Amino acid sequence: MIVELGHLALCIALVASVIQSTIPIWGAANGAPAAMRVADTAAQVQFLGTALAFAALTWAFVVSDFSVMTVAANSHSAKPMLYKVSGVWANHEGSMLLWVLMLALFGVLISLFGGVIPVVMRANVLAVQAMIGAGFYLFILLTSNPFERLATAPIDGQGMNPLLQDPGVAFHPPLLYLGYVGFSTAFSFAVAALITGRVDPAWARWMRPWVLLAWSGLTAGIALGSWWAYYELGWGGFWFWDPVENASFMPWLIGTALLHSAIVVEKRNALLKWTILLAILTFSLSLIGTFLVRSGILTSVHAFATDPERGAFILLLLSIAIGGALTLFAWRAPRLLDGGVFGIWSRETGLLVNNLLLASACGVVFVGTLYPLVLELINGARISVGAPYFNKTFLPIFGVAMLAAGVGPFLAWKRANRREALRRTLLCSLLALLVTAGIAFWLGLGDGVGLLGAFIAAFLMVATLQDYARRIGLPRVGPATALRRAAGLPAAAYGLYLGHAGLAIAAAGVIAVSVWSAEAIQTVQQGSATRVGPYEFTLEGIRNTTGPNYQTSIARVTVTRQGDVVAELAPERRWYPVERQPTTEAGIRTLWHGDLYAVLGDPDGTGGYVTRYYYNPGVPWMWTGALLITFSALISLLDRRLRVGAPSARRATSAAQPAE
Repeated sequence: MIVELGHLALCIALVASVIQSTIPIWGAANGAPAAMRVADTAAQVQFLGTALAFAALTWAFVVSDFSVMTVAANSHSAKPMLYKVSGVWANHEGSMLLWVLMLALFGVLISLFGGVIPVVMRANVLAVQAMIGAGFYLFILLTSNPFERLATAPIDGQGMNPLLQDPGVAFHPPLLYLGYVGFSTAFSFAVAALITGRVDPAWARWMRPWVLLAWSGLTAGIALGSWWAYYELGWGGFWFWDPVENASFMPWLIGTALLHSAIVVEKRNALLKWTILLAILTFSLSLIGTFLVRSGILTSVHAFATDPERGAFILLLLSIAIGGALTLFAWRAPRLLDGGVFGIWSRETGLLVNNLLLASACGVVFVGTLYPLVLELINGARISVGAPYFNKTFLPIFGVAMLAAGVGPFLAWKRANRREALRRTLLCSLLALLVTAGIAFWLGLGDGVGLLGAFIAAFLMVATLQDYARRIGLPRVGPATALRRAAGLPAAAYGLYLGHAGLAIAAAGVIAVSVWSAEAIQTVQQGSATRVGPYEFTLEGIRNTTGPNYQTSIARVTVTRQGDVVAELAPERRWYPVERQPTTEAGIRTLWHGDLYAVLGDPDGTGGYVTRYYYNPGVPWMWTGALLITFSALISLLDRRLRVGAPSARRATSAAQPAE
């Protein structure tokens, strides 16, 4: 009965989304306040219906109701409770329900906390949100019903992919969807701006908090997915340039450009059309990622569906959404007035350069990801585009973007002092060069590419610290005055500094592990030692035991350096009898400068085991930097300026009149 109520609630959410997408937008066009306010009520009803549907499916997984096809295909009574719950979204049908739940969540949050937004703008924003939702509700109900019953329920379920039975991947999809789907708000604000003809600093302030929230969620989701791949898949790496990985990375890149561009709109009322285009493209790339995962054209541990009919439905939805938004942009954008002017040497120009570099980097990833798929569809030819292409094309562009991120804060708005900006850039370059040279001499490093990357990371960190020191008055003022100034800085400033510092730290970690890691793959007998970089790994023994729903062999590996024991690692090789699949669990010891990493492979039949040992320098910095970047957006959300911007009553009245 609960399952049927969930199905009914989903149908009610569809009806609410249709009402929300029609009546408010009609009211906005005809100046009918009562009709516009329907958007808030409908958004709340839509969220309630979707939340009830999601709760009903979760209940079915928790109680192991195998009469529900989705539960029978993706769960098992012996699974731990955490993975019964995460199994709700570890499949196509349930993950699509999570997708629309996130969409409805952002809609209801705008209705509840968007009081500063004029009613005509809010009505249009929520109407566009509902149009997206209506399409995906139809997709779920017509092609991917999570509540479909089986005529005869099996005794037990088929279980879940063992690779997904992990705490990291349990939380990875919700965070990823927070970003993926959250960017729908930027899309809705952009389309609403094109409809009303209003793009100004207030519009940027209304949109930016939602973009920050989505960007923070996507950052955390990407980092958590990378962390899971690092310790769960057992290959010692953290990024494979897999098409589905790239599908999440592309909206992150354009979303980063959007955040910076929105600042220019808010501060200087410039780059208006460009910002609207970025808002449309960011969510468009999220929709393209959804298509890649669910169209059946990719085979990946990340991919959910292999049904081409579902892919065709999503292709139709994204064609309508992207094509309609771009057509509206082509029609309405020329009527929007350009905002403030600025000089070549200005912060506006710096942020524009940042945007162009990030867009170029995204273009490189887009071509490398989509070209092989398009080529295969055209003539059946299969080519592989992997790390060599991305490393030679993406990394140089992104490296320049990091340098630009360090220089940007040196430039004043509208017109900067070129001599002062060059002086500060030169000073930071010299300090970064000294840091890089010191590291190279102390550690005996000689790889030119690695040292260049280390210089870029050091430059961004030095530039960030130097700009912060200048802003609080150091060294011109005393410590007490500097502390008072530091306390008076807005939260958005701390978000900027934390984000740039986090990027520098993460980049340093990526460079270190990519260039200076050491590995050894071999078959060893118990008691045998293997040298990896400055460390010795010794396989001491193997013990067999059982877990909640698996059998496992656990190794004991001792790691020493110059005879001193540094760590004991416990890599595992698990066997899941229900799914009849093996997995590996890496043994990892994290030190301040890197990870000691061991993987246990197959036995060789003579008492030996295949083992893989790694020393991965810089990995802790990579995760620390990603965490700082995630929190930088959340700290920026605390800025009171993002909670103001409500027009006066007179301006609100005039804004309620649709633009010609």
